[in-house]
Amino acid sequence: MDHFTWIQFLYLLKGLGWTLVLSALSFVLGSLAGFAVMLARVSSFALVRAVVALYIQAIQGIPLLVLLFVVYFGVGIFGINVPPLLAAGVALMVYVSAFLGEIWRGSVQSVEKTQWEAAECLGLSRWQSLLLVVIPQAVRLSLPATVGFLVQVIKSTSLASVVGFVELTRAGQIINNSLFQPFLVFALVGGFYFLLCYPLSRWSRSMERKLNVSRR
Repeated sequence: MDHFTWIQFLYLLKGLGWTLVLSALSFVLGSLAGFAVMLARVSSFALVRAVVALYIQAIQGIPLLVLLFVVYFGVGIFGINVPPLLAAGVALMVYVSAFLGEIWRGSVQSVEKTQWEAAECLGLSRWQSLLLVVIPQAVRLSLPATVGFLVQVIKSTSLASVVGFVELTRAGQIINNSLFQPFLVFALVGGFYFLLCYPLSRWSRSMERKLNVSRR
């Protein structure tokens, strides 16, 4: 039986790096799309709200694994080769946009109506009130849930291995296929995920406690 070497440890670190790249890419792009989703969800046009609500329900009702298959294999039907990183990034972006859009919509709607009324008294339009008065307050309310969801995004990147993208989990699988030491290899993989996610989880809970205290 082969032994775990420094080269294989570095390979895991490389996979960890690609996990960070994919997490950052999908979260940033998903945040931009999620902001648009949130704006549509609080729109004054009923048709826009209904269409975006349907989009959210559809994305939230479809497993992320299926979204990955649709983007990677579905587009291939038309003769287009999609790189694994692009396919994983697009699928995760769509996934993130639906969930963050709802998180932020809830935060916007939780801002007290008196804030809207005060903005109207100042002569601000609905969009000016939203962008200048309501959203700055909603950002603070949404931070704990947003950071908590980032933890889920980091862990969800492990599914990208099904389309051939070599992130942390896939790197562990490749190493284990040559070493046949699953306990050691995947204990290291799990340890790396823990090091990434635990500080974010603690930060999210800390912000949530501070928010609850300040609202009493």
